Amino acid sequence: MVIKQYEVGNFNVFCYLLGDEEAQEGLLIDPADDADWLLSEAESYGLKIKTIVNTHGHVDHVMGNQEIVRRTMARIVIHEKDAVRLRQPPSYLLEMFHATPSPPADLLVKHGDVIQVGHMDLQVIHTPGHTTGGMCLYQEGMVFTGDTLFVGSVGRTDFPGSSWEELESSIRNKVYVLPENTVVYPGHNYGPTPTSTIQYEKHNNPFVRE
Repeated sequence: MVIKQYEVGNFNVFCYLLGDEEAQEGLLIDPADDADWLLSEAESYGLKIKTIVNTHGHVDHVMGNQEIVRRTMARIVIHEKDAVRLRQPPSYLLEMFHATPSPPADLLVKHGDVIQVGHMDLQVIHTPGHTTGGMCLYQEGMVFTGDTLFVGSVGRTDFPGSSWEELESSIRNKVYVLPENTVVYPGHNYGPTPTSTIQYEKHNNPFVRE
């Protein structure tokens, strides 16, 4: 099993390459930029990218979708409540980020659904707050938290459709209930370390602490 973290583009976005080497299938979480690098890395592990998963629909996380799809024909997966963000991205944000709009999603998911890559299963955890359709992806031992939870911080809630109350509830009731030794893989490189654990964030994150 391949699990690799890459900081891509100019906005400290973490993209993740997950793959099943036996099945030769790969998946990218939030491929925001640097398509050449990401596809070269996938190839080095013998993986064909079959799926792109966007943890949410903000431009800084999806602006690499089009190039990856063009070169791999991968399907795009996003939570059903954030699908509109791919279909109707604000033009001013595309201009601000010098971004290419993403193709629409091929598969819409909801809480509890499972996304497969080879023999690996990722469980969808709907975590609204940063966006209405924000989600985390969980497999035993690891959780990919997008912009829901960072190392020592949390996603912003001052955007249209954001809600601090929903974000706090999502973190407390859906993320912090995971086993404490679960590794947290965040959506941005904003913290002192690139990864964390549920235990550490529960006891040390100043925004949502138990």
